[in-house]
Amino acid sequence: MTTLQQPQHPVLGAVVAVTASLARVSEACPVFMATGQKATALLEIARAKAQLAELELRVLATAGDVAAESAARDVAAWLHHHTHQRPETLRADLRLAEALDRTYHQVAEAMRRGACNPAQAHVIVNALDDLPADLDHEIKTTAEEALVGYATRFDPTQLRRLGRRILDVIAPEIAEAEEAKRLAAEEAHARKKTRLAMRRLGDGTTRITAVVPDATADRLATALEAFASPRRDDGTRADTGEYLPYDRRLGRAFCQLLETLDPARLPIHGGDATTVIVTIDLDQLRKEAGIAQIIGGSPITAAEARRLACTANIIPAVLGGASEVLDLGRKERFFTAAQRRALLLRSATCEAGGCDIPGTWAEAHHWIEWAQGGATDLDNAALLCSHHHHRAHDAAYLHERLPNGDIRFTRRT
Repeated sequence: MTTLQQPQHPVLGAVVAVTASLARVSEACPVFMATGQKATALLEIARAKAQLAELELRVLATAGDVAAESAARDVAAWLHHHTHQRPETLRADLRLAEALDRTYHQVAEAMRRGACNPAQAHVIVNALDDLPADLDHEIKTTAEEALVGYATRFDPTQLRRLGRRILDVIAPEIAEAEEAKRLAAEEAHARKKTRLAMRRLGDGTTRITAVVPDATADRLATALEAFASPRRDDGTRADTGEYLPYDRRLGRAFCQLLETLDPARLPIHGGDATTVIVTIDLDQLRKEAGIAQIIGGSPITAAEARRLACTANIIPAVLGGASEVLDLGRKERFFTAAQRRALLLRSATCEAGGCDIPGTWAEAHHWIEWAQGGATDLDNAALLCSHHHHRAHDAAYLHERLPNGDIRFTRRT
C-alpha cells in the first residue's frame, strides 16, 4: 500500500528556499564587499525582513489549528514554547497578524512590498484603532492609505505623532471636535490613574513612585529644569568633582524645589499654613555633629537644620535641657524679597570665587549662622548657589570672604 505525499505548499517552499540561500552564504565574509554593495545589501536585507515578517504574520493569523493540536492557549503561546521568544512580543505579533488579516489590508500589502517594517505596522495599526469607533469607513480607509504612504519617509516615533494628528490631514472639518473628545477621555483616564507612593528604604532615602497626568509632569519638569539646567558647578558635578548624571541632578533639583515652596500658598494644615517644624536641643544645634528631628518625620543633622534655617520654609524649635521651647523661629528669619534684590545688585552670580551660577538661582546664606545669633540682614548675608551653600554648612570646609568680595572655600586638613 503506497502513501500519497502531500505536495509542499508554496509558502513552505519559499521559507525553505530562503533558509537554503542563507545557508549557502553562512561562510561568506562581507568585509571584502565593495562599499556600494554593502549599502545595497543592507537596504535589501531590511526590505526582505519586512517581507518575511509579513509572511510570518499571514501564517500566524491562520494558525489557530496549530495551537488547538497541542491544546496551547493560542499560537503565540505555542511559538513561545517551541522558539523561546519573548511571550509579550509574540502576543503583540499575533494581535497585529489578526488586525492585518481582518481589517488593515493596505498595511499588509505594504509589508509584502518591503515598504513598511513591523515596527511601523504596529504603530499604524494602533493609530487606526485609536480613531473614533463611529468614524466613517471611507475616512478610516483614507487614513490607512495616508499612514502607509508616510511609512516610506518616517520612522515609528514620527509615525506615532502623525497618527495622532491624521484627522487634521484627511478630515480637518471633524478633527478639532474629535481631538477635544480624545483629550477629555485622556484627562479623565489620567485623573483615574494618578497616584503617588513613598517607601522608606532604611538607608536614609525614600523611594517615590508616581503616576501623574502628562500636563502635571510637564509642569514638574519645567520647575526642576529651573534648578538643574544651568548649574555646571552645583548641579552637574557631585561633591567629589565627577560628572553628575542628569537623573541625579533632577533628584537634587526636586529636593530644592520642596525647600523653596512658599507655605503661605499651601492648603491650611492643622490650623496653619503647612509648615515643617524641626526640633533640636540648643547644645545639639551648636555642635558640628548634632542631630535634629523633623516633627512627624525623620532625624537630620544639625548642619542640615542650620542650612534649612537659611532658606527653606522650616521653623526650627530650639529646646532647652528639659525640652522646653527656648525659641520658636518665625519666617521673618528668612531673607525677604527686597533683601534678595539688594543681594543681586551686590553680586549678579554666586559669591563663591570662580562660580558663575546666576544670582537668581542662588540662595541667601547667613554668614554668621542663626544658631550663633546671626541676624537676617545684608551685612550678614552671602549669595551662594546650592552647591556652595551646602559646602558653607559642611563641617569639612572652611570659608572666608576675600578683600575683593569673593568667598573662598578650603577643605579642612
